Amino acid sequence: MQITFHGAAGTVTGSQYLVAINGRRLLLECGLYQGKRDEARERNRHLPFPAREVEAVVLSHAHIDHSGNLPNLVKSGFDGPIYCTRATADLLGAMLLDSGRLQERDVDYVNKKRRQRGEPPVEPIYTEAEATRALRQVVGLPYDRSLPILPGVTLTLLDAGHMLGSAIVLLEVEEDGRRRRLVFSGDLGRPGMPLLRDPAHPGRADILLLEGTYGDRRHPPLEDSAAALGEVIRATARRGGKVIIPAFAVERTQLLVLLLNRLYHQGNLPEIPVFVDSPLAVDVTQVFRSHPECFDEATLAELRQDPDRDVFGFRRLTYIREVEKSKALNLLAGPCVILSASGMCEAGRIQHHLKNAVEDHRHTILIVGWQAPNTLGRRLVEKQPVVRIFGEEYRLRAQVVTLNGFSGHADREDLLGWVRAFHTPPEQVFLVHGEPQALDGLATALTGELGLPRVLVPAPHQTAAC
Repeated sequence: MQITFHGAAGTVTGSQYLVAINGRRLLLECGLYQGKRDEARERNRHLPFPAREVEAVVLSHAHIDHSGNLPNLVKSGFDGPIYCTRATADLLGAMLLDSGRLQERDVDYVNKKRRQRGEPPVEPIYTEAEATRALRQVVGLPYDRSLPILPGVTLTLLDAGHMLGSAIVLLEVEEDGRRRRLVFSGDLGRPGMPLLRDPAHPGRADILLLEGTYGDRRHPPLEDSAAALGEVIRATARRGGKVIIPAFAVERTQLLVLLLNRLYHQGNLPEIPVFVDSPLAVDVTQVFRSHPECFDEATLAELRQDPDRDVFGFRRLTYIREVEKSKALNLLAGPCVILSASGMCEAGRIQHHLKNAVEDHRHTILIVGWQAPNTLGRRLVEKQPVVRIFGEEYRLRAQVVTLNGFSGHADREDLLGWVRAFHTPPEQVFLVHGEPQALDGLATALTGELGLPRVLVPAPHQTAAC
């Protein structure tokens, strides 16, 4: 067996791990690399392996950095099955089509600039129509059911607890007369988080691919951030201001809505309107409603007791899809809460809401997730006195509050606890999906505290024999 780490090696984006077993090729993940525009376009367009040689894909979950290049893989000649959970399959139906539309829109913008410079046009990485074709190859599987997918390879998907439908990938491999278990954690969730079940555990692994996004740090308690969420909204409402929350349309928006639903029914949310302004979030929330089998017992009990029988809706909450209704929010007088994408403020409707709120001291910009360097979200977190939105400069007078307790990723202690639970230590551990500092810190803990014998942080495109 050989594993080549083509993406999310020493970084947190573009997950792609090519596994060679019995002369066959299996791809774990096919994510979009997200970074500087020109670099990202080149890396995503040109796959680092022949697509036609891949016989099957296994997907841990639907986030675009794990799934977003599937249409390009199909476009490039892959014609095999794409295995994932049923909830992930439903999410892909919304997310890949949205990604295709964004690819086309992005290229339209770029080509306008290129025409002005007399340069030839560029093509999108893939289109919405090509994303639709890729969806025909998706095979949704239930959790905890084993399925032979290649000669000598049996797949089982276990609940990873990271987002709706997320999975730990277990491959039971028979090769050259040996039987071994390869476990890929996917993005591992945090125990005790609301909504989803805690991460499952495969019991034993000979080879482990482990994510390390937060391998060098600990998360603050969710309870503190949830309480602070209510405090920020109440304080802003007293000033007569709006709370603008940039939030990813998938997972983060649904978690926040669940918490706002709780605050409302507990009487801890002022009687002000709350808006989710994102067509993708509207579609994704409906997928969440369709998969209660992924919810934990506390959420199922909450659902049964909820006055609306809907933990993603309450009387003051409105979901917005239409452009004109989105624009009308900027003319709305009085306090309100607006959740809108994108989570790092780099695109989408959130930029319009920020443009209209950023210079008014009554308003609050509430940051609820990590902001990458060189993004508008990072500049807001840093409280830079002047920020650029749509190419124009605005003075930052609004309040900026950052709450870091909402992450759906396991932190250092969660990861170590999950690895400790293996019956015997894995023979080989490969740390992926993390920045170098996080992966190095986790590697040190795994070898020093847990005594694991072989822990490797692979370089991009490195091949390891197992």
